[in-house]
Amino acid sequence: MCTGHGTAAAAGAPADFLQGASYKKHPGVTALKTVRLPEDLQRGALSVIHGAALRELPERARRLSNFLWSRKRATDEAALRKKALDLEKRLLEQEVEKGGDGDRYLTDIRIRKEVLSQLKKTTYHWTPVRYDDELSIIYLAARLAGGYAAVRRALNEIKKRDDLFSPCSLLDFGSGLGTVVWAVHATWGDTLKESVCVDSSKAMNTLAERLLRGDSETKDPLLKQVYFRQFLPVTPTVQFDLVVSAFALSELASKQERAETVLTLWRKTHSYMVLVENGTKEGHQILMEARDTVLKVIFLLNVFCCEQCAHQFPCPKLAQEPQLPCNYPQAYRPLPLPGNPEHEVECFSYLVVARQETTREDKSLQWARLIRPVLRRPRHVHCHVCCPDGKLRHLVVTDKRNGRAMYRCARSSDYGDRLPLLQSEDESLP
Repeated sequence: MCTGHGTAAAAGAPADFLQGASYKKHPGVTALKTVRLPEDLQRGALSVIHGAALRELPERARRLSNFLWSRKRATDEAALRKKALDLEKRLLEQEVEKGGDGDRYLTDIRIRKEVLSQLKKTTYHWTPVRYDDELSIIYLAARLAGGYAAVRRALNEIKKRDDLFSPCSLLDFGSGLGTVVWAVHATWGDTLKESVCVDSSKAMNTLAERLLRGDSETKDPLLKQVYFRQFLPVTPTVQFDLVVSAFALSELASKQERAETVLTLWRKTHSYMVLVENGTKEGHQILMEARDTVLKVIFLLNVFCCEQCAHQFPCPKLAQEPQLPCNYPQAYRPLPLPGNPEHEVECFSYLVVARQETTREDKSLQWARLIRPVLRRPRHVHCHVCCPDGKLRHLVVTDKRNGRAMYRCARSSDYGDRLPLLQSEDESLP
């Protein structure tokens, strides 16, 4: 971590980066105010939940939410094999240190049993989640509002940086309740002409269709031209303006399967690909795997990558602070169900990748991402940012040193927003 006063948010930063906006709404602000579900979606969801009349639904929803939040990736066979060999080697070395001179065959058997025993205790036992009709409704109660808020926030990043983009086609992988279609509609209006939702669960697809009809069997879908599939389209030449995968990569069984899926989604991307996962260490690492996979292709094809990261270097936070995931908060209103608070905060990680550079931002300015909550103090602000050179920095922004515009913007920014950077003679110190 570097600490600096001048390299970023330098004195004399021109106020025209505001583009006519107020300090509180400067171009780097991406957080939304408290996100509410669309009225039609909330009405349909409540109708489904009340009609199902599931016993102990609040408690079951809470347990499912906690389970999904704490869920880890499946351990790859190669990693498991290496772990077993390292453990076996360590146990053999301990046996030699003890001066064991018993039967080598019996010793090997004992060590192998001990290896298996320790692996069972220390290895995460990943199993796929099978969503039937009942579990899908529990998921609806647990995750509809939070998942919607995370996707809305990620899509707002595109809308803020590329005001000319409006998707006509959408591919949603791991579509679940169909919240991505609703979020796209809330972000860009009626621009979608075709939406393909892919989810392996037939029960989830059926429930998502019910929500589109407001839980009515006779009404027309509230959002048109939405098609549900259980498998990705096989045609390699068909592309979509917007490709989204929200909370789905973590449900794939191996690193290889995740990499293959990300490359397939990227091939089907015409403009933007958006990946969203839980804001946990696991979710962040899954997205960094995906980022590395796509960047290899991007460098080969010489296309542009625009993401929540300020750069295309290896993730410095993953290297320096592996226990602290890169995540972002978004306030939202949960479904009005018994036991639910009036407001909640969804913590998530996301990645946005573009086929080509479309932002019209001033090229003389570079932007850094705020990776921690902003600490506002009398006459100065502490900002922890990830910079375009791939380094983490701690900036102290003041009115006197950095100018009124930068100081007011820093005070008005928060975790996940971006701050403009200018080069100055006062370089940040290691």
